[in-house]
Amino acid sequence: MIYDLSLQTGGFIAGMALVLLSLPGLIKPGLVQIWLKRFPRSSVGGIVLLSLVLVWSFWLLATMEMGEFSSFRRPLMIVLPIGYVLVLRFVEEFLAVRALGILCLLAAEPLLEAAFFRYETTRLFLTVLAYLLIVAGLCWVTMPYLLRDQISWSARSNMRWRTVHGIAAVYGIAILACAFTQY
Repeated sequence: MIYDLSLQTGGFIAGMALVLLSLPGLIKPGLVQIWLKRFPRSSVGGIVLLSLVLVWSFWLLATMEMGEFSSFRRPLMIVLPIGYVLVLRFVEEFLAVRALGILCLLAAEPLLEAAFFRYETTRLFLTVLAYLLIVAGLCWVTMPYLLRDQISWSARSNMRWRTVHGIAAVYGIAILACAFTQY
């Protein structure tokens, strides 16, 4: 196991993240829509998210048990920062979306690990969220224009925008409720 995260802690973190990310879209939809429409091509957002991904990946590489592949640790720890610099230099298009996709892929693993070998049926809230993060992350890394299209689709009407953010908030509240009562 890479992370020492209990199901309750994972549920609390995931639920709070969902609620905190969806509330601004419900409270100030116009402001959030303007910001989100600029996000896919944001170079600052891309640099910040990619730096976070670099730190997380470097930490994982430095601390995880690699078994028979441990001889690759040092070369990978050298290649990782070089790859970071090369991506910043040559991948300008939709860098923020690609970095967000990688972050989603990294964030899914602790949630799956927290729910591993747990028998509560409510663990599936975290498991489903983790697999949604994986699918979204894979799509956004390989086809980053999809996030731009998804933002445009959800911002097409105020009702649709509030519905999407409302579903995310309710899902986050459900995960929080399970974290406090079931796990």
